[in-house]
Amino acid sequence: MKTALITGSGRQAGLGFEVAKQLGAQGYQIIIAARQSAQVTERVAELKDLGFQAHGVVLDLTDENSISQAVNAVQQWDSKLDVLVNNAAVFGDFTSVLETDIKNVEAAFNTNFLGTWQVTQKFYALLANADTARIVNVSSGAGSFADPVYGILNGSMGMPVSTYALTKLAINGLTVKMAKEFSQDNVLVNAVCPDVVNTSGNDTGFGRPVGEGAKSVVWAATLPDDGPTGGFYRDGQPLPW
Repeated sequence: MKTALITGSGRQAGLGFEVAKQLGAQGYQIIIAARQSAQVTERVAELKDLGFQAHGVVLDLTDENSISQAVNAVQQWDSKLDVLVNNAAVFGDFTSVLETDIKNVEAAFNTNFLGTWQVTQKFYALLANADTARIVNVSSGAGSFADPVYGILNGSMGMPVSTYALTKLAINGLTVKMAKEFSQDNVLVNAVCPDVVNTSGNDTGFGRPVGEGAKSVVWAATLPDDGPTGGFYRDGQPLPW
């Protein structure tokens, strides 16, 4: 059985948990990872009620000790990790350069960029133990220079280029670096934009259904061994960087 860990999967209506359910339906053992232990317990119980094999870990991307403890927990359930979905993120400020609080910038980069990097470092030995593994870095078209709808060049839907967008720009670059370095261990690494998704749990009409956005992530998590690496995709189609 293949094992997948999804960070930021504690919210019931969130993208991460939807990815967990879709991978569980494909026969993966799921490891829920989130900062709040109550959320972890609830989501694991829901997955088990669906008939999926599931575990959970409390994981704070900004806390090295928390990540190490999570790695130790995962090793109790499996000697390898087939899929790591780096989904956890915070939005940060959507304000101008001059108005943005640099402390908020630091907090966003610590979670979205450095947290993703550190989680990947800590779990890499388990990924390398798999015959072939997949890393999916959940990114955004807002972090693209030329995405026709959300990209920095095209005005980010009329909003100031956000701190969040800049963290995703960095994630896209990190994806290329990871893909080049990890190919020696047959680890495929790709960035995925799920598009704007409705994670409110309500029928707000804003954003596509979370299940549709999750399909993009699941596509990258289940690529064949000869699949692409180092790319940036939405709905399985390449996006401009």
